This record gives sequence, structure tokens and C-alpha cells, in this order.
Amino acid sequence: MAKMIKITLTKSPIGYNKKQRATAEALGLRKMQSSVIQEDTPDIMGKVRSIAHLVTVEPAEGADK
Repeated sequence: MAKMIKITLTKSPIGYNKKQRATAEALGLRKMQSSVIQEDTPDIMGKVRSIAHLVTVEPAEGADK
């Protein structure tokens, strides 16, 4: 069973460079306050770390796969 995390876009990526906006979109975050549930993999966590100032991360509740 993979550990799941909930990623929420809490700050707008407008005004940040294109790479950071593209990273948010690649994670599935398109609008403010939108959330996605992703697996806790090194790839996903690297993306989250690159836009850590724009998102909040918490463990996903009840997201068993």
C-alpha cells in the first residue's frame, strides 16, 4: 500500500516563472484552493518541493488504493 498525500494550491502561481506554473499544472493543480491526492513518491515530492511556497501538503485521509 502506497502512502498518499493531499496537495492543495494555496497561493497563485501568477507572477512566478513559467517552470513553477508548469509544475503546478503537472501536479493537477489548476485553480486556487484545488486539491489533488497523489502517491508519496520521490518524483512527486521533488515537484512539491520546487513549489513549496505555493502549496500545502498533508496526509490524505481515507485514500486507500
